[in-house]
Amino acid sequence: MIGRLRCVVLDCPDARELAAFYQGLLGGEVECPDPALAVGEGSAVLCDEGGPVLAFQSVADHRPPVWGAPEQQFHLDVRVGDPVAAHTAVLGLGAVPLDGGEASSWRVYADPAGHPFRLVRA
Repeated sequence: MIGRLRCVVLDCPDARELAAFYQGLLGGEVECPDPALAVGEGSAVLCDEGGPVLAFQSVADHRPPVWGAPEQQFHLDVRVGDPVAAHTAVLGLGAVPLDGGEASSWRVYADPAGHPFRLVRA
């Protein structure tokens, strides 16, 4: 092993805004107290005890990925117990539906900065 994953960093137009979106989706604490995860201005960190750490970096010329395009590089999967309630909740947070039907075990959305994520039935 060469190293350990510290966190996943998402580039976006507004780090604080996107951190708040993911806090609403996943819970956790923005600007967690762990000094090892301190970030500079224009950045934010979302920590959840025992969960993955997401960091957000403001980038002036951010271009969102396009779901299904060859250059798309990744998406996040979020397990949910009630997909219908989760669908309504993420739309209320500002997510945009991208793909997946009501009968599917998952649906794809874009966060406010355009990054794709899936709500997956638990």
